[in-house]
Amino acid sequence: MNNPSSKRHGLSKSRILLHRQCPKRLWLKVHRPDLEKVDDSNQARFNTGTYVGELAQQLYPDGVLIAGDSLGQAVTDTQAVLAGKKRPIFEATLQASGLLIRADLMLPDQDGYRMVEVKSSTSVKDYHLADAAIQSWVAQQSDLSLTSVEIAHIDNTFVYPGDGDYQGLFHYADVSEQISEMKNEVPDWIKDAQETLSGEEPCIAAGDQCNSPFPCSFIEYCCPQTDPEDGFPPEVLPRNGNLAAALRAEGYADLRDVPEERLSNLNHQRVWRISKTGKAELNSEASKIIAELPYPRYYIDFETINPAVPVWAGTRPYMQVPFQWSCHIETAKGAITHAAFLADGQSDPRRPFAESLIETIGTDGPVIVYNAPFERSRMQELADYYHDLAPALEAAIDRIVDLLPIAREHYYHPEMRGSWSIKAVLPTIAPDLAYDNLEVANGGMAQEAFAELMQPGTLPERRQQLHDALLLYCERDTLAMVRIAHYFENGA
Repeated sequence: MNNPSSKRHGLSKSRILLHRQCPKRLWLKVHRPDLEKVDDSNQARFNTGTYVGELAQQLYPDGVLIAGDSLGQAVTDTQAVLAGKKRPIFEATLQASGLLIRADLMLPDQDGYRMVEVKSSTSVKDYHLADAAIQSWVAQQSDLSLTSVEIAHIDNTFVYPGDGDYQGLFHYADVSEQISEMKNEVPDWIKDAQETLSGEEPCIAAGDQCNSPFPCSFIEYCCPQTDPEDGFPPEVLPRNGNLAAALRAEGYADLRDVPEERLSNLNHQRVWRISKTGKAELNSEASKIIAELPYPRYYIDFETINPAVPVWAGTRPYMQVPFQWSCHIETAKGAITHAAFLADGQSDPRRPFAESLIETIGTDGPVIVYNAPFERSRMQELADYYHDLAPALEAAIDRIVDLLPIAREHYYHPEMRGSWSIKAVLPTIAPDLAYDNLEVANGGMAQEAFAELMQPGTLPERRQQLHDALLLYCERDTLAMVRIAHYFENGA
C-alpha cells in the first residue's frame, strides 16, 4: 500500500486544475507517475500550446522572459523585473499559500498590468475561467495590481497575410467579471488538493471526468483494457444516445443478452441480430449500386494538415490544408493503376495538389471516396481560392460517389462493433490490408509525419523515410476502397 508523506506538497496551477478534473488524477500524478501514459494526441496538444504561447510572446518584442528551471530563482527574477521599468513580462512567476503560477503574459497598463493567459483554442472555454481565477488570485495575494484578466485565444477568422505577420491572430477576451467570484474559491481548492495529496489514493470510479476537459493520462490504470473479443458491450450500438447507459443500468453487460423488443431502432436491431449470429450481412442492393458505376473509376483519398498557427498566406487557423492525395484508377474490371501526389513540405501545397489532381481524374468517370463531406469540402475550398481551377474542381465534386453510406445501409459484420469507418470495415473484408505494420497508420500520424517533413532541419534520410511512409499509407487507403467496392459488387 502506498503511504503518502504527510508533508505539505507544492502546488502549481496545473496541479489544481488536475484536482478539479479528478482528485484521483492529481494523486496519481504525484504519487504514482510511473502509471501515466501520455499518448500522441496529448503530446501534440501540449506542443501546440507551447508554440502558440511562444508566438504570443513574439508579438511584444520589448518583453522580458522569466526563464530557467529554478522556480525559486524565477520568483526572484520576476520581482526584480516588476521593480524596474514597466515592460511586458513572459512567464512571470508568483507564489502564495504554497501555490506557484507562471503567467503567460503580463502587459503594462496605466495603473498596473493586464494578466493574459494564452490558449490555442478558438474560444473561451469553461475550464479557462478556473485557470484565470487561480492566476489572478495568486497575483492579488502578491500585491500585484491587475487592471484586467484576459484570455487570448486564436481568432479563427484571421487570414494569414504571410511574411511572419501574425498581428490579429489572437482575440483578447476580458474575463475579469466572470471570475470575480470564482477566484475567492481558490483557497478552498488549495486546501482540498493538499488534503487529497496527504491521504491515500482516492477511490473514484471512472466517469465523464475521465475525458473532460481532457482525456486522462491514467485511464489505462483506472480502466484496464479488455480483450475486444470478449463480448459485445451495449456501447457498440451506433448513435445510441443514453440507451447503452440505460441497458447497463438494467444489468445488460453484453448486447447479445438484450431482449429484441428492448430495441426499437432498426439499425440497432440489425447490429444486435448480427452480433448474436456472428454472421455478416451484405444486402444485394450494394452490388447493384457499384455495378452501375461506369469506368473509369477514380478512388481518391486526401491527407491534410490543420496547424493552429497558419503557415501559408491565405490560410486560417486550424484550416484543413491538403498536402497529399492517392488515386487508384480502374479503367476496366480488374485493370487498375495508381497515381499519387505528396507535397515537399517546403512551400504552399494547395495549388500543385489541385492541379495534379485535376490532371489525374480527368473529366469523366465517378470519383469514389469514403466519407464524401471531407474530400468535397477540401475541393470546394480549393475552388474558392483558385478561381481559374474552380470549373474543373467543381465538376469533379459533382462526380463524387461516397462508399460510406453504401456500407452503412447495406453491410455489417459483427467485428465492426458499431462502426462503419474504413478502419472498421476493411479488416472484415480484406484483412490482408492491415495498417498496423505501417510506420504511418492513421490520419493523425500522417499530419505528424508531414509536420516533421516541413521542418528545415529534418535530415535527408529521415525526409525520404517520411516521404515513403506517407505514400504507402495513403495508397493503402485507396486500395482499401477498391477492395471494399469489389466486395460489395461481387457479393463476396
